[in-house]
Amino acid sequence: MTNIIACIDGSSLSECVTTASVWAAKQMGSPLTLMHSLEKEAVRTDEDLSGSIGLGSREHLLEELVALDAKRAKLALEHGKLVLENAKEFAHKAGAKQIELLQRHGDLVDNLLDLEEESRLIVLGRCGSGHTQSAHTIGSHIERVARTLHRPILISVGKFKAPTNFMIAYDGREAADNAIARIAQSPLLLGLPCHLVMAGEATPERRAKLEEAHQRLEEEGFDVTASIIPGKIYPVLTQYREENQIELMAMGAYAHSKVRQFFVGSNTSKMIIESDIPLLILR
Repeated sequence: MTNIIACIDGSSLSECVTTASVWAAKQMGSPLTLMHSLEKEAVRTDEDLSGSIGLGSREHLLEELVALDAKRAKLALEHGKLVLENAKEFAHKAGAKQIELLQRHGDLVDNLLDLEEESRLIVLGRCGSGHTQSAHTIGSHIERVARTLHRPILISVGKFKAPTNFMIAYDGREAADNAIARIAQSPLLLGLPCHLVMAGEATPERRAKLEEAHQRLEEEGFDVTASIIPGKIYPVLTQYREENQIELMAMGAYAHSKVRQFFVGSNTSKMIIESDIPLLILR
């Protein structure tokens, strides 16, 4: 695991993704890979071609469609190269030292799977090229990546600036403990004030779990403020984030079989959709 992989698609969030990935590369001392995936697009036509047409006409039409498809593929390839070159120039100006450009054909998730063993962190925009800021769109690409890969995912939701603090949404479960362990072992957030927040009832068992997580982070050099706040998860985290001017949110994903449940759950999906700060998802 060596590289930070930034998924660049030429959308409005590409510059934000690049900025976030440069910050992560500096924090972790890792090379940066800017990747563009050329995903096959379905050929669309507004005409019904299923009617009865002559053989010669059909062959001529197919030849034109093949030529059009080839031209479209060539233009997409050239566009992708330009997108990557622009991102590289931007990343270099932002301070990145080791930058690799990678353009691959095929599905984004499949490409990331191929690169998983050599990646430390994956950086994505909340919405890709041509997508709107809708729950369906977010679920269609963020969830697929998180469900399939086991690397941390940094989600850029808008203009990125280096965070000066971060909050961990902690619930005492296995996924949250795994997130604590990943954060404690990584230089990504080291040196930033940490707010460890648990929503709900302050039972002795939950206090003990919070204190255990608190101590684990402090042992690794983090300055931690730990709190249990009565109330439901989403309102508590949102209010705490606003009152304490939190600039990055970290949270754990469930085990592989439960990732879908994690992402369609009302509180977490609302956090991802409505958040105005970057999110770090940890497996």
